[in-house]
Amino acid sequence: MGRHSGFIACYAALAKSDANYVLIPEVSFQLDGPHGLLTSLQERLKRRGHAVIVTAEGAGQSLLAECPKTTDASGNARLGDIGLFLKDRINAHFESQGIELNLKHIDPSHLIRSVPANPFDSVYSLRLTHNPVHAAMCGRTEMIVGRWHGRFVHVPIPLAIHERNQVDPNGDLWMSVLESTGSHCRLSPAVRRKMFPGFLAHDHGCLKTSPSFITKTTFRMALMSSSGLP
Repeated sequence: MGRHSGFIACYAALAKSDANYVLIPEVSFQLDGPHGLLTSLQERLKRRGHAVIVTAEGAGQSLLAECPKTTDASGNARLGDIGLFLKDRINAHFESQGIELNLKHIDPSHLIRSVPANPFDSVYSLRLTHNPVHAAMCGRTEMIVGRWHGRFVHVPIPLAIHERNQVDPNGDLWMSVLESTGSHCRLSPAVRRKMFPGFLAHDHGCLKTSPSFITKTTFRMALMSSSGLP
């Protein structure tokens, strides 16, 4: 899940606070180089010995340019599997550095949709199903039911789909994710100055690592991704 929007990945990371990296379609990232994911991950594992990466299905598709461009039966583009891609690249990187790594790739798939409903979910779902029936009995068509300011409303389908709802890279949700994961300390200085003007410009609160590296330590990390869902 998260083909074009990273809301699930963002809220999951904020709800559990175990994630160290969150990758979403709205924010591009690089793998290699001094400010790339692999270098940052290597430094993180050296410092803490473990890491958790959460990635939305549509994250990092620019890195999968060699994947064949195909579509499903509905005409939607089939995305490359970013989870397996990252697993292979991370393993290859650490192997080339002579570092032992214990990496677990977890694809929750439909488990995301199988969480038991709580009482609020049950009441909300019941009321949500009442309203389309009422709308149909009134003769209304080409609309969906939504909730706005505490009230159920009828929204014309053209209005509902006229633009895609995506995470704003400069919005407070993404800023909260960066702060929760500590990613703001791993951004390049130029990006930090752009995203946090007047704050972190001098690396306040950011951890520094020694240039020396330990090569005989087994590191643990988990890579969680969701792929293959519409």
